[in-house]
Amino acid sequence: MTSLPRADDAHPYLRAATAGVHHHTLALNRSAPRGPADRVHLDVLHAHLTALHQLLDQLAETTRPAHPTAGRHLATANTRLWQATAEVHTAFHLIPAASANATDCRPERLPEGPPVLTICQRHLSAGHTIRRKTTPTDLRSHTTTCVR
Repeated sequence: MTSLPRADDAHPYLRAATAGVHHHTLALNRSAPRGPADRVHLDVLHAHLTALHQLLDQLAETTRPAHPTAGRHLATANTRLWQATAEVHTAFHLIPAASANATDCRPERLPEGPPVLTICQRHLSAGHTIRRKTTPTDLRSHTTTCVR
């Protein structure tokens, strides 16, 4: 007979990621006024949201056969998280880049730093997954309209 792991022993990497986000939020609250978010901050946040999106997608797929209603709720949460990810991606492009000629989303003009994937490549990859599993209406239901 196998027993369930204790709550404090289960999923240590996920718990560490949650603690990291919580610590970062507290640090922002304690520090002197920083000003608005920058592109680097939004790029890292987008990477975090994209990873959460992939995790929720996997959990929804594995939960749905045994618990269809719970799986559907996880799938809905996954859609809403995608919408949040899309909004962070849009915000990233509305913030001026550090250099004047780095505002376009092109591989030859990477955002600040040398990421493995640019934010747009990451976003397109995650978008491919969500579009295979949702309808356009599902994706539009809670997005904001952005006027440049």
